[in-house]
Amino acid sequence: MRDYYGWRARLGLVYMASSTVMEPECYAMAPEGVSIHTARLPFKGATVDGITEMMESDRVERATADLATAPLHAILFGGTSATFLKGVEWDEHIKARMAEVANGIPVTTTTSALLAALRVTGVRRVTFVGPYLDEVTEIGCRFLQDNGFEVTGRAGMGLSGDFELGEVRLEHVYRLARETWRPDSDGVFISCTNLRTVGALEALETDLGVPVVSAIQASFWHMLRLAGVRERVTGFGSLFQH
Repeated sequence: MRDYYGWRARLGLVYMASSTVMEPECYAMAPEGVSIHTARLPFKGATVDGITEMMESDRVERATADLATAPLHAILFGGTSATFLKGVEWDEHIKARMAEVANGIPVTTTTSALLAALRVTGVRRVTFVGPYLDEVTEIGCRFLQDNGFEVTGRAGMGLSGDFELGEVRLEHVYRLARETWRPDSDGVFISCTNLRTVGALEALETDLGVPVVSAIQASFWHMLRLAGVRERVTGFGSLFQH
């Protein structure tokens, strides 16, 4: 008999109600004894207006507070563009809002996780790949540049509907990342927490020879580390060796 309860770590995820990809990818990466618990909030789409409306409401606080009634070990806001939209100060502001209602549970965001992941893997010149409209792609690249990274390649898919994001096939993500990567990049970042990624990370790292970090992978890695779980998960990229 095996106990699948989160006896090792219970991780809280604040996530968009229309999104479907992040939870199953986190389940796939979860070591034994780690559980994921989600609170959802409405989301109109991956446009500047749609993201701003969601993040300037009190929905993030309400979802965090709901999760914090459970005995969790970490809580993460699982949205990339939502937390890089207005720069690092915006990301810090979101974490402060969450912390106020988290009952002392450590909090983080996907953006904070991606910065930590790129730094720990030694990436400085990065290729940015995402599903976004050009405007959102440019904001993401500028965020990385403002935080000390050189963006040497970029690609978006021109998508904004959340259902569209979740339906992009994994092989398309693989091909886009491989075709966009340039030899002067020492790493790849694949953005968006409703884009399938984790199943392609090992193949991309093998084929490109550089670290490949995705928003979902970095988010889950950061939650594990905040919760004190140091296990080196295999099969989902070199990030988990740190």
